[in-house]
Amino acid sequence: MTPELLQDVLDKHSRWVKGLAGGACANLSLANLEGLDLAKVDLRWARLAGAKLARTRLAGARLAGADLFCVDLRNCDLRQADLSGSDLRGARLHSADCTGARLRGADLREGTLVAPMDGRPLDLATMPRSPRLNTLAMPPHPDMAEEGFPVPPPPPPKGQMPAGVCSRTDLTSAGLRCADLTEADLTGCNLQNADLSDAVLTNTNLSDCRLCGADLTGAALVGTRFHNADLVGTRLSGCDVSRADLTGAHFTKMLDTLGLELQRVINNHERWIESGGGRGARADLDGADLNRVDLRNVNLSGATLRGASLVKALLAGAKLIMADMSGADLEGANLSGADLSGANLSYAKLTNADLHDALLCPAQILDGNGKPTGRIWATTLLGADLRHAHLAGTQLTSANLSEANLELADLEGADLTGARLPAKLYQR
Repeated sequence: MTPELLQDVLDKHSRWVKGLAGGACANLSLANLEGLDLAKVDLRWARLAGAKLARTRLAGARLAGADLFCVDLRNCDLRQADLSGSDLRGARLHSADCTGARLRGADLREGTLVAPMDGRPLDLATMPRSPRLNTLAMPPHPDMAEEGFPVPPPPPPKGQMPAGVCSRTDLTSAGLRCADLTEADLTGCNLQNADLSDAVLTNTNLSDCRLCGADLTGAALVGTRFHNADLVGTRLSGCDVSRADLTGAHFTKMLDTLGLELQRVINNHERWIESGGGRGARADLDGADLNRVDLRNVNLSGATLRGASLVKALLAGAKLIMADMSGADLEGANLSGADLSGANLSYAKLTNADLHDALLCPAQILDGNGKPTGRIWATTLLGADLRHAHLAGTQLTSANLSEANLELADLEGADLTGARLPAKLYQR
């Protein structure tokens, strides 16, 4: 879209919002607006479904009631923006800065697109969607009867709902400090490592959310619902949770709550590494139950974890250099920033795992004195299940991804130089 055409769309939308003649509701669905400066733009009730707005400056923007279904807002500047009542289902807000933003009553549940029953190709702009729970009504004006309020395509008749294409709203590492999320619905959102400190979460629905490593320090939690939410490693200092609903919420299993034998194995392994093999012993955790355990920044390099269960474990910043994790279950695990250089992840389950900014590049092989030999050992992900995994910015140079399943994996900014890729590469 040319700058002139975009400006014309914005001018007409401004007239439409004010009820002036010659106005028209902005339809920017599927438009590529990446990297533009749209600070303080008025796009209330505009149609932006599927638009590309990554790295766009939208500070102070007025987006109340806007159709932002499955929009790409990664690394976007949304400080002080008003997104009240907007449809953000299935949106990608990874690392977006939403400091001080208004999201009152916004819908951030997963976005479900209903595939056409006649077999036509998927079209985000026209494909029926699952119905919203709430909408923000537009104030009436003289042109409303003629122009009409923009609404998304309706769902198919009851009983004729075919299988849908679902996209979970992604707020991984998003900045939501002091944001107002009163009565917003974030059911099922991915909020791993998000900053929600001092946010207003009054009557906010955070059921089934992944909040591993998120910071909720000082957040207002009156009537907040955390039904079955994943709170492994979530910081809640300064929060009054007495009026929040924590039914079924999952909390961190700290290392000191594990069995004594398991603690001993991990402690001995760290001594083994520190002494160069002189003391302690290499960790043998094959088949161990480490689900939801907090192992942030732990050094398990060279450990054997074959077939171990690490479902939703917190391994951010951990060192797992040349660890054998073949066949391990790491579904939903947080491995952001972890060092997995030279690790064996053959046939590991990594669905919905967060590996952004992780290192899966070759490891340097050292001699007995700890000096480089000039040889390297590549990371192997042979046959690994990486469906819906977050691999943004991940270093995968020379990695073996043969037979791996990368369906709907996020590989934005990943380094795949020299990597052996599967025959079918289906990514977001």
